[in-house]
Amino acid sequence: MARTDNDSWEITESVGATALGVAASRAAETESENPLIRDPFARVFLDAAGDGVWNWFSAPKLPPELLESEPDLALQQKSMVNYMASRTAFFDSFFLDATTAGARQAVILAAGLDSRSWRLPWPDGTTVYELDQPRVLDFKAATLAEHGAQPACNRVAVPVYLRHDWPAALRQAGFDPGAPSAWSAEGLMPYLPAASQELLFERVQALTAIGSRVAVEALGPNFLDPEFRAKRRARMDRVRALLADTDPQREVPSTDELWYFEEREDVGDWFGRHGWDVTVTPSLELMAGYGRKAPEQAADQVPGNLFVAAQRTKA
Repeated sequence: MARTDNDSWEITESVGATALGVAASRAAETESENPLIRDPFARVFLDAAGDGVWNWFSAPKLPPELLESEPDLALQQKSMVNYMASRTAFFDSFFLDATTAGARQAVILAAGLDSRSWRLPWPDGTTVYELDQPRVLDFKAATLAEHGAQPACNRVAVPVYLRHDWPAALRQAGFDPGAPSAWSAEGLMPYLPAASQELLFERVQALTAIGSRVAVEALGPNFLDPEFRAKRRARMDRVRALLADTDPQREVPSTDELWYFEEREDVGDWFGRHGWDVTVTPSLELMAGYGRKAPEQAADQVPGNLFVAAQRTKA
């Protein structure tokens, strides 16, 4: 499952399966008693893909053998759902604030199964550009079309690999670099090598006018901590081993095999020194702000990411 240059995948494979896992989390939140966000299309994607590892967060009941070995697992799963709900709410609010302020171009990098083009109340005249691999965008559009769903904006799919010349593809699709725009990079940073992250931001810089905004789910200080990583891997190995015996159809993937553990510049610092006003919110603070504070026994299992929001004020 490790990454390679120019690798590709079906929606049920590799990085595609992680997009389904996030959709499962959004579905669980949407179907909860008091949802923070509502994504009626998340369950549609899961039903279309069928059963698989992506349904981990929506599993109706965990095997008792697993809970006996990992008594905090259910609480940790709930905390991850709360994290994903808070993450979704952050980016939803970011786009609505940016477009309310006048931006009429939105760019979703590595759009995955994000359904904002369909579910958010976009202002009239807004164009949303969704960039991702062709198979991912095709699956999303075809699945929602089969259910009669129509985008709530002028949605433009840009099927392109982010390691290729996506700025040229974006321009060709109609994007205007001279007008203010709003950009998101959600759930993307660990899947990029450090050099690719740097190039991504350089390209965003070259395509944004004064007043443009960007929001990034950035890697936190624990990402490269070998002790933290070893602890996480050991726990997941125990869970996978138990499930292999009790519920072999629900294998838990080693998602960190898809990540690049490389030193890289802090995202907030990068935008700050390139003429952007920046705010940074740690994940636990973000969750608490949405009333989803992580319990102490599960806090170290919540991704320690940083939520960066920036507005360009200088050329």
